[in-house]
Amino acid sequence: MKLLTGNDLPNGDVIWWTGQGWSRHVEDSVDVGDQGEAIAGAEEGARRVNAPYVIDATATPEGPRPAHIKDRVRALGPTVRLDLTLKPADPAAGSWVI
Repeated sequence: MKLLTGNDLPNGDVIWWTGQGWSRHVEDSVDVGDQGEAIAGAEEGARRVNAPYVIDATATPEGPRPAHIKDRVRALGPTVRLDLTLKPADPAAGSWVI
């Protein structure tokens, strides 16, 4: 399946094409098939979305699941998990802080 995603113009949030408009929830997205590029062009031209693009996904019982990890992370939204932050430089490992 193919999904259409982009960013909301006013605030930059990740949004997904629902077939009728845009949602901030990937679960609401629909398969755009071969029409994705045409929809993206029309929506970007109408200034309803910024930088739309088509991605590969698979259908699951919970809803569409983006195929690429980058798009799965985008679908989850912003994170403030401390375990995902950059670790401090380790001088013993040859890391340098600039």
